[in-house]
Amino acid sequence: MDVLSQLAAATLVPVVVLDDARDADGLAGALVAGGLPVAEVTFRTAAAEESIRIMAARGDVLVGAGTVLTVAQVDAAVAAGAQYVVSPGTSRAVVERCQEHGILALPGAVTATEIQAALELGLTTVKFFPAGTSGGAKAIAALAAPFGGVSFVPTGGIGPDNLGDYLALPGVRAVGGSWMVPSSLVRAGDFAAVTELTTTAVGLARQLRPAA
Repeated sequence: MDVLSQLAAATLVPVVVLDDARDADGLAGALVAGGLPVAEVTFRTAAAEESIRIMAARGDVLVGAGTVLTVAQVDAAVAAGAQYVVSPGTSRAVVERCQEHGILALPGAVTATEIQAALELGLTTVKFFPAGTSGGAKAIAALAAPFGGVSFVPTGGIGPDNLGDYLALPGVRAVGGSWMVPSSLVRAGDFAAVTELTTTAVGLARQLRPAA
């Protein structure tokens, strides 16, 4: 199963911000225990690269790098073991370097122009970000009409209350979110609570999209 299919099967993609790489293994274990062995570790902190390395070395988590803005970050993420790369916007240089490495690129795109730019780079799936302030599920439904072959991974402003709006759309492959991995619990080392939140999130996703 390719990476995109694995993300689609998981339905949810936890967006993780780690301030300390020493928390990476505990967090990964909590996600696995909660039934969601997937993580998008954002490059917003200095601990990201080492955190990806630690999580990837476990072998039981599909680890990606998020907030990747530069070619150098792509190289660093891949060297650390990232299996996919997520960006907030569409950068030709970033996408092409991902393609050179042979890994999945999920660039951000919320307008028709941005989606066409992604299509020109050979992509068929984009990150719809920031979803909550870019029209949400209604905007994705509208864009899916002219771009029938494009699928979306909406992220930003999504939680239990509106998850169903996104999962109801056939063009949505998976949904990114951070509500099951709050930074406060991670920093506190309360991985039991993360496991509980993750278990609840997985149950909700399966209820909302039973075929996933």
